[in-house]
Amino acid sequence: MRILGIESSCDETAASIVEDGERLLSNVVNSQIDIHAEYGGVIPEIAARSHLEVVNPVIKKALSDANCTWDDIDAIAVTYAPGLIGSLLIGTLAARTLAIIHNKPLFKIHHVEAHVYANFINKQADNLSLTLPKQQPSFPMLSLIVSGGHSQLVLFKNHGDYQLIGQTQDDAVGEAFDKVAKIIGLPYPGGPAIAKVAELGDPHAFHLPIAKLSGEYDFPSLGLRQLF
Repeated sequence: MRILGIESSCDETAASIVEDGERLLSNVVNSQIDIHAEYGGVIPEIAARSHLEVVNPVIKKALSDANCTWDDIDAIAVTYAPGLIGSLLIGTLAARTLAIIHNKPLFKIHHVEAHVYANFINKQADNLSLTLPKQQPSFPMLSLIVSGGHSQLVLFKNHGDYQLIGQTQDDAVGEAFDKVAKIIGLPYPGGPAIAKVAELGDPHAFHLPIAKLSGEYDFPSLGLRQLF
């Protein structure tokens, strides 16, 4: 089975084709970093317009790179949440339209859940050179999700059977980096910029208080490093 996946939740338009849930045949990503760097962060309206401009070429290239036609595609999957509403709208409308035109089943995907399931892709086509897991994860497993808008600990007992057991109480790590970078005048994206200047800083310059947490496994963004 070959599935075309479409992602447009924030500032990247992406499409890929996955075979049998484990083999990546193509992976096309159009980044908007250069556009949003001028503003020090993602501007939702600009992000949506950029998705609109490139979503069809990105999907076309994903098919071409995988050496597939629409006859080879068994289904379409698309990110429906969470994310920027305007950006999500472009991806979901494109996916729905293609599903109708080509008579393909359409599946909505929660993209934070998909962060975890990306680790089940451990094979790739010869023309790709991504770093992938050597084998698929096994259950039960504890998953640490660290993305722009979400930093969570999730216990997976089986496929579709999982429980959120902890998360940041202040802000997601990725978003915190971007916000801090903008406040102190560092360029976007904030993560790489802060990491670079942090190498020149004094780790003992400030005494950070112990965060007050709601749950046993909750953690502050600043304490994420301690989980490793």
